Amino acid sequence: MSVTKDGDKSGSVPNRMRRVLRGPRAEKVPSLVGTACTAIGLIDIAAGVFPRFRASRMHAIAEVLPGTLGPLSAALSLSAGVLLLLLAHGLKRHKRRAWRAAVILLPVGAVAQFVYRHSVIGVLLSLVLLVLLLRHRGEFAALPDPRSRWKALANFVLMGAGSIALGLVIVSAHPGKVVGSPSLSDRLEHVLYGLLGVEGPVGYRGGVDWTVGYSLGALGLLTAITTIYLAFRPEHPVARLTEDDEARLRALLELHGGRDSLGHFALRRDKGVVFSPSGKAAVCYRVVSGVMLASGDPIGDVEAWPGAIERFMDEAKAHSWTPAVMGCSETGGEVWTRETGLDALELGDEAVVDVADFSLTGRAMRNVRQMVKRIERNGYTTRVRRARDLTEGELDRIRRAAADWRGTDTERGFSMALGRIGDPADGEAVIATAHKEDDDSAASPYGDLKAIIHFVPWGTDGMSLELMRRDRSADPGMNELLIVAALQAAPTLGVERVSLNFAMFRSALARGEKLGAGPVLRVWRGLLVFLSRWFQIESLYKFNAKFRPRWEPRFVVYRNTRDLPRIGFAAMQAEGFVNLAPPRPFRRRAGAAAARPCGHLPRTAAAPEHEVRAA
Repeated sequence: MSVTKDGDKSGSVPNRMRRVLRGPRAEKVPSLVGTACTAIGLIDIAAGVFPRFRASRMHAIAEVLPGTLGPLSAALSLSAGVLLLLLAHGLKRHKRRAWRAAVILLPVGAVAQFVYRHSVIGVLLSLVLLVLLLRHRGEFAALPDPRSRWKALANFVLMGAGSIALGLVIVSAHPGKVVGSPSLSDRLEHVLYGLLGVEGPVGYRGGVDWTVGYSLGALGLLTAITTIYLAFRPEHPVARLTEDDEARLRALLELHGGRDSLGHFALRRDKGVVFSPSGKAAVCYRVVSGVMLASGDPIGDVEAWPGAIERFMDEAKAHSWTPAVMGCSETGGEVWTRETGLDALELGDEAVVDVADFSLTGRAMRNVRQMVKRIERNGYTTRVRRARDLTEGELDRIRRAAADWRGTDTERGFSMALGRIGDPADGEAVIATAHKEDDDSAASPYGDLKAIIHFVPWGTDGMSLELMRRDRSADPGMNELLIVAALQAAPTLGVERVSLNFAMFRSALARGEKLGAGPVLRVWRGLLVFLSRWFQIESLYKFNAKFRPRWEPRFVVYRNTRDLPRIGFAAMQAEGFVNLAPPRPFRRRAGAAAARPCGHLPRTAAAPEHEVRAA
């Protein structure tokens, strides 16, 4: 076993982590039990809903499976099916509470099998599955996910909608027993009454009304019980940076912040953090939909990274979260894959401009030069200052303008966004602003302010683009104007390198448009261009390329290929492109009427907003 300089024992991490992530014993039993619960739950629901299924040969065979209680009653079968479906995902994720519920449900199912059907095989299968759960109880030790009271409301809405839909199927599943020809509104009314345990307007012959009534009542009872349970169970809030955590991270950034341009974004206060045993390195993360997302490289001494990574993986294992890293550098990807056995995939490239090499002269910069000169002739001026040099009044005006010019209700960004401007602790940040005195300035709440660009520190000699916002009534080209102004003012600020936007799949776009590109590469580029209608992939790449940057590859680190869709969806949630949170009360922002809605970027090279930097 090798020991790093700071004392972190990292030599044993790779093999142990591979066992944790890939070991068959750690995955096979929960996956098998979860799949069995899903299959049995679907059979139970079919047995409770469709009378023909209960009389079929398939159901005669399926009746011996644990939990199938169709002969007892359709209501019990339906209840067991819904409960098993709710438990299946938790069992696959090793959740302790799902295991406890299954351990209670299976004996109840076994008793029902024996008392009402005298099915010895059904009892034995229930007990076999129960013994399997008890024998491997150590595999079901995952802690709960972060949650809040909103989960109860979400459960009520989703379960209620699902119960209404399933209730309509139940009400309509007996066409030969219905009295008269009830309309859709009558059936819907019958479902709503039935969920509350009250008889509705639809009548049936042959005792079917009891079956339908009990089934609807069971669905309503399940919705009420699960909602009450979620409302009164203890909260597990999402991790947040404490003041002590932030102080420790800032100390690490002072020593090692120049290594990664994304380092300062670790100070987002909606992230959690784990430190290495020595405290010399840290990994910041957020948990979204069961995915533990880290962003950028670990913070701190590279030799201490393995200790922080091990803590991160231990935390993911304890909660059965899917580990993933978004936007790490090549060095970070190598360390992550070496220490954990994870895989890495190139996600795109970061545009970095070396200030000493930047110039507006030359044919390659002609378009940018002409645009900047034209805007300056129209009366626009720029100011580039450290945040600490602005007055509180100026900062307040910039904050309000940035919020109102955002154009979306959701603040986007995670891996490459700080989420705040002008915080006293971020005095080294750089703010570039564009101004123009015109007829609207006096009436505007922001005066002559027309555009804002915000940079966060990148070590002692760099800065990293965090946000770009502009007044939609301003001339096109505000972002080019301010980036050029920031690059020209960089030497006076002691800045030698500037990180601009992140361009997803930049290499594929660049190679795909060259002469001689193969058919596969051309098809891939065509797909990216098509997706750019919504995600601005191509336009952001072309915008970055205007400034002749050098490209630094960035990677996503993941466990296995089948996790990529889930990680991608979680990343889109974290970045703000997908919002599954309960709706907040409608609040009209001041000045919002002057801002044109822009859920995504305009498809022009003139105004790539900050949201896509975090794409």
